[in-house]
Amino acid sequence: MTMSHDSYSDDYIADILRDCRVFAFVGASANTSRPSYFAMKYLLLKGYKVIPVNPGIAGQEILGQTVVGRIADLAAPVDVIDVFRNSEAALEVTREAVSLKDKLGLKAIWMQLGVRNDEAAQIAEAAGLKVVMNRCPKIEYGRLSGEIGWAGINTGRLTSTRPTLGPRGVQNQTIGEK
Repeated sequence: MTMSHDSYSDDYIADILRDCRVFAFVGASANTSRPSYFAMKYLLLKGYKVIPVNPGIAGQEILGQTVVGRIADLAAPVDVIDVFRNSEAALEVTREAVSLKDKLGLKAIWMQLGVRNDEAAQIAEAAGLKVVMNRCPKIEYGRLSGEIGWAGINTGRLTSTRPTLGPRGVQNQTIGEK
């Protein structure tokens, strides 16, 4: 059964961000002004392992992480394939990821802001993977932890629960335990 990808519950997103600790960023960029660069930097600071995937710069490093050329070059475990490519390219990326699902231990396909491919979502879900489209894990983590509220952005959540602090103190909130 496929789900609607027009909206996601906070629990669905939080479960992925809690359970999945290794992201492969397909289409990662070494350009410091690109969204993939600062999303990668943020997730690394939150304790995630992030593996950049980009055939044009394979073997180089981004934020101290060695770039691999393609999904097939990844070593397990990889929990999430995060697609920083356009919506059309997301289909082929998803097909390759699904073909390597068991080898990598994949749990989810995540398509970045502006990236949506319903056929790719159906393929991933048929293979037993969770799917998120048109969302950014950096933004979602910040929203769910409450950190994004520091910038005056409405998190869309109303709660009286104190934020869960990370190991680096008050300016390092986490999503917390389930």
